[in-house]
Amino acid sequence: MNATKKVSSMKDTVLFDLGNTLVYYFERHEFPGILKQAITEVQNYLHKKSLLHVSSDVMWSKVKEENHEACDYRIRPLEERLIRIFQIADLAPSNEVVKNMCRCFMKPIFVRRHLYEDTLPTLKQLKSEDYKIGIVSNTTWGSPAFLWHEEIERLGLSKYTDATIFCRDVGWRKPAKQIFEYTLEKLQALPQDCVFVGDDPRWDLVGPRNVGITPIIIDRKAIMPQAKETNKISNLHELINKLKIL
Repeated sequence: MNATKKVSSMKDTVLFDLGNTLVYYFERHEFPGILKQAITEVQNYLHKKSLLHVSSDVMWSKVKEENHEACDYRIRPLEERLIRIFQIADLAPSNEVVKNMCRCFMKPIFVRRHLYEDTLPTLKQLKSEDYKIGIVSNTTWGSPAFLWHEEIERLGLSKYTDATIFCRDVGWRKPAKQIFEYTLEKLQALPQDCVFVGDDPRWDLVGPRNVGITPIIIDRKAIMPQAKETNKISNLHELINKLKIL
């Protein structure tokens, strides 16, 4: 750890959410349309494989039933949801067909993504100042971690991170404390030495605070009210200066 960093900040670990923090994917109100595209991609794949044996009416009814997360933040895996939606219980979640179904599901999501212009410069600067860097993120509809680890490689983020943890790696979604505790153990970091940067107060405030990590909300569109005792930035360029006063 370099001397400049020791003087400027007592924090030595920065954890980031992925979607809409480092990378743009979609806004919450856009998800119903994206979900329709994702399910249609899977439907078309199964049709080509002569494995589509469920009517559209039943399929969309099942989609509606599956479109929720567990109240206790346990993972509801995408593989199991798709097996129920398309009524292919004879296929195991680890089956290659099911994996391909998951790839099809994620296609309309991954095709939308773009890195924010401040992501790589910020990660590079943090890395140059010897911060530990981690990504801690939920996945859409409990999609498999391996697809998201591949995404991290495609985006060129892996060379800047010391650990990348998705909810499927742990079995719990943010804000459950288990995903943060797992990350701290993986990085061999103390919670009081960490900050967590995320865009969604629902997951990115309470979760870190419950394990003693300092949360920072990034509000790129200036639409969130300033909550009492909440650290907030409008872009990642502001993060370095924020770290110096925490």
